[in-house]
Amino acid sequence: MPDVHEGGCACGAVRYRVLGQPVIAQVCHCRFCQRRTGSACAVLAVFKEGDVAISRGRLTLCEHRSDESGRWLKMEFCPQCGTTVTHTSEMRPGLRSIAAGTFDDPGWLRINRHIWTRSARSWVSIPSGAESFPQAGGPLKQ
Repeated sequence: MPDVHEGGCACGAVRYRVLGQPVIAQVCHCRFCQRRTGSACAVLAVFKEGDVAISRGRLTLCEHRSDESGRWLKMEFCPQCGTTVTHTSEMRPGLRSIAAGTFDDPGWLRINRHIWTRSARSWVSIPSGAESFPQAGGPLKQ
């Protein structure tokens, strides 16, 4: 039986369930993720889209086009509290990213990749041994 991990938004109106381990678990340091999270980075667990299910509530969609690549990113958030829960991207068809801080217990997740490190804040340290890319990074191993 595969691992099952659950989570949801800050107010509890939206709940989700993911099956198995993520295809990749990464930190994004791009300026857009810094702006959209109000933090230094976004911590993301990327799953095959079929392994993610919304079990309660509805998400509102907001599309952003990258000023650098022109590709879209569709963020989905709780319409009540505004928590971004998930997103899909043109660059990664068939995959869905979960905002790692929304897991009920995010401690199980092991981050092994940092992208857009050229935008990382000077006070952020990238752990030695982690894959690190100045921009989006290479193809994911699926």
